[in-house]
This record gives sequence, C-alpha cells and structure tokens, in this order.
Amino acid sequence: MEYTILNNGIQMPMEGFGVFQVPDPAVCEQAVLDAVSVGFRLIDTAASYGNEEAVGAALAKCGVRRCDLFVTTKLWVQDNSYDGAKRAFETSLKKLGLEYIDLYLIHQPMGDYIGAYRAMEELYKEGCVRAIGMCNCYPHVLADICETVEVMPAVNQIELHPFFQRPEALELMKEYEVQPQAWAPFAEGKHGLFTHPLLTEIGARYGKSAAQVALRWNIQRGVAVIPKSVHRNRMEQNFNIWNFQLTEEEMASITALDLGHSEIVDHFDPRFVQALHKRKIHD
Repeated sequence: MEYTILNNGIQMPMEGFGVFQVPDPAVCEQAVLDAVSVGFRLIDTAASYGNEEAVGAALAKCGVRRCDLFVTTKLWVQDNSYDGAKRAFETSLKKLGLEYIDLYLIHQPMGDYIGAYRAMEELYKEGCVRAIGMCNCYPHVLADICETVEVMPAVNQIELHPFFQRPEALELMKEYEVQPQAWAPFAEGKHGLFTHPLLTEIGARYGKSAAQVALRWNIQRGVAVIPKSVHRNRMEQNFNIWNFQLTEEEMASITALDLGHSEIVDHFDPRFVQALHKRKIHD
C-alpha cells in the first residue's frame, strides 16, 4: 500500500474500500470486515448511504487499532448549512461509534455548502475530524471554495476513470494542493471496463485484470481510489495493485479512451440537482 500526505500533513492510504450501494447491515458489516482483513485501512462511507452503523460495527470488531484506520464519511445535501453540518456530524459520529472521523466531506456542493464548510472548519480546529474536504467539485466550484475558506480542502472526491479522466480538474487540484480521490474508478462497469480489450491486453503483460489496470492507471496519475465490492476475492484483486507499474506508453494509450464527459451523473442537469435536494435521508 502507498500513502499520500495531505495538505495538512496527515497520511492517507492511496487506496480505500467504498460501501456505496451496500444498504443491508449484515452484508455491509461483513464486507468491511473482509476488506480490513484483506488489508484495506481506508473505509469510505456517507450519511446518505444508510450504512454508517454497519461500518462502525465492523470497525469495532475488526481487531485493527483505531489509529491504523482511516474513516471517511460525508455530509448530505439537506444538511448543507452551518447548524445542519454540526448536527449531522454528531449523528454520523454516533452511528459510527467513533471519537473522531479522519476525513469529513461535503457530499454535493449544493445549498449552503459554504456555511456547512465553516462548521466543518470549526470541527477540524476542535480535533473532531483530522481533515475536511469536498466531493463532486468541478474546477470553477473548487476554485471558488479554495479562494473563500480558511482551511483548504484536503481532498476532492470526484468521478475519475479511463472514460472520464478530467485532466483540467486534476491540474487545478494540483495548484491548490488538494488530493484527488476517485469514486466509480471502474466507471460502474460501463463500456465493458472489466473486459475492455485495451485494459485486458495491458493487464495480460503483468498477469493482472482490466480492473487492476484501471486502478493502477489512476494511482500513477496521483489519484487515490476507493473501489467497492462485496466479494472477498474481488477485494483481494483490487488490493493487489502494488507490484506492477504501467509504462508511459501504456498510460498514454489509456488516455486515448477519455470521452470527456460522465455517463453516470450530470451535475449540470437541473432535474438531477432537484432530485438530490428532494432525497431525504432523515426527517
């Protein structure tokens, strides 16, 4: 496992385990236990996933010291305000059963996310969270945040995979020293990623799968990744990406796969934005 040093000096694993779309408590708890036993130390959840309690239960049983774990959770849209963020953080902390959170992210930059970020800055200064940051920030939004806040975002978690590579977003994050982290590093399986001819061909040279190549490609771009699976054998495969390195030519050939847009979500679609605001995770 490789680590990155965030802009506030703390260390974060470059690969973590995500639990998006694992709502069943028993399945989620077992998945996290399996992931930790495989070697994952970064666990990524969110209030909107509805599984913070299951994640917390697994972490309490996993046998790994708290100081060796890196736990991320996220603030949902309906709580994007100063007071809302304070309340939501305490709720997440209680559900996770933790004394602190390693990384707290604003899930979507919508509503009063600047007010929410002010609250997160206070939580950071109080030592309740070790780092704070954003998700789904397009470059113009991230620039506005970085020029506005006191505590610079440590991480921006966005969609990043071979079919949506976002070089302009990565360049701006580098300028502000914000660590990029990829959600959907497998593009949710679109474009046949798991059997893609180019990725499969490259992987065959190293005895690796197309999925492992996709993860390794992002890692070599300096992008942290959070793949998700509820199958232990796939967790083991996802974790086994540290013993090979893609050549410059191979990296360039994957660059040619970029479509320049997402085929998973469209944050510029007003109907999508409306749907996020209407999705309530609590009363």
